[in-house]
Amino acid sequence: MKIKKILISQPRPELERSPYFEIAKTHGVEIDFRPFVQVEGIPAREFRKNRVDILSYTAIIMTSKNAVDHFFRICTEMRIIVPETMKYFCISETTAYYLQKYIQFRKRKIFFSNHSYADLVDLIRKKHKDDKYLLPCSDAPNEEYTSLLDRDGIRYAKAPLYRAVNSDIKDINFSEYDMVVLFSSAGLNSLFNSFPDYKQNETVIAAFGEQTARAVTTSGLKFHILAPQPNTPSMASAMDLYLRGEYVLSDDPFAHMGPQKKQKTPAVKKPKPPVAKPEIAAKKEVPAKKEVKPVAKAPVAAPAKTVQKPLIKKANPVVKKKPVAKPAPKPVAKKSKPAPKKSKPVPQKKKPVASKKPAPAKKKPAPKKAKKAGKGRK
Repeated sequence: MKIKKILISQPRPELERSPYFEIAKTHGVEIDFRPFVQVEGIPAREFRKNRVDILSYTAIIMTSKNAVDHFFRICTEMRIIVPETMKYFCISETTAYYLQKYIQFRKRKIFFSNHSYADLVDLIRKKHKDDKYLLPCSDAPNEEYTSLLDRDGIRYAKAPLYRAVNSDIKDINFSEYDMVVLFSSAGLNSLFNSFPDYKQNETVIAAFGEQTARAVTTSGLKFHILAPQPNTPSMASAMDLYLRGEYVLSDDPFAHMGPQKKQKTPAVKKPKPPVAKPEIAAKKEVPAKKEVKPVAKAPVAAPAKTVQKPLIKKANPVVKKKPVAKPAPKPVAKKSKPAPKKSKPVPQKKKPVASKKPAPAKKKPAPKKAKKAGKGRK
């Protein structure tokens, strides 16, 4: 069946270098883009109920551009500043470069795989298992993502940041398309929501991811293309091979996508190889030995057994020790305090005694002078 028209259940790519445009030019097919679901962000008030502390994690797993947009949206609403030390693990190189819209691209902090989630988890397990991961997802996360992380014992927590809402696609005429490309189980639910009696007929269905492929099979449809695979890491590469006529769907398409279920096989006991018995060599004829009569030896008297008398231990007489008179304690002579040294008398300086001067002799009153004679005379 020749493919002429393809319907892809995603928005039209913004970049002109999209591989889908190259497929349209190379193979001369018409490609239409129509999203089957619309993504609505979960508000911060509702997100807080999950009690997820974003700053307590050291790495983020980005599985789509929607996860990138809504992760940084919720950080802005909650006023969370993402540290520069945060690591980012992206499912593809396109998603990794899309981070430049919000952060500075650093090779040491951003890792990606070739559109294979299993390879991304393998990278985490080998080199970055000690980190603590946050998985931004929808309210109905992909079981493929969580099962691989659980299998390898990686510490992570789910962060539902957005939800998928069915789009109104009742105006699409599916009979015009030779191929329909589905990227999620939510897109398939939207298809049956708009067309409950949808019949596949000869339409080729391409499914991306194990969960989408299993949902297609469960709904009674059949998928012809499955990505990612080892030789087709992206949906575009798988479509290109299919249009060339070189795509081959393996008998077990899920073998390289998710954790293989271990089947318990009964232990089979291997029969032990028969032990080769050594061949017994033919017995050589041994010449008969001459019978030698034993010489009767004189009986030797057995030495008399010495009977050991039981030794009786004599108890040593207990000698009472005379009490030793303790010598009387010598009287301790009290040391007499040395007599205080007689201090030499300090000669006291005698104060000079002032010699008493003899009292001056009383002067005899001078005799009264006789009145001059002349004066008496008148």
